[in-house]
Amino acid sequence: MYARVVRFTDVTAERISEIEARVEQEGPPPGVDASGVELFVDQGQGTAIFVGYFETEQKMRDASAVFEQMDPSETPGTRASVDLCEVKVQRRSS
Repeated sequence: MYARVVRFTDVTAERISEIEARVEQEGPPPGVDASGVELFVDQGQGTAIFVGYFETEQKMRDASAVFEQMDPSETPGTRASVDLCEVKVQRRSS
């Protein structure tokens, strides 16, 4: 499994609400074949971390190209960093 991890700054509660509604209604953007997504928000710092999960490295890279073309107004804030990762450990308690 692979993950695209993006850190954002200058995040507002209003922007997060808009993104939550859009993702719930529309799902991922066309061309993004994600197996899952997570959005972590620290409202006190005005930051967010988006994690998109992908079955293959190629699907992650294809999605990354789509995300890089997105208008900044469609993102939670200002992109501070982008990492394309292979997931080595993922564990959840029951």
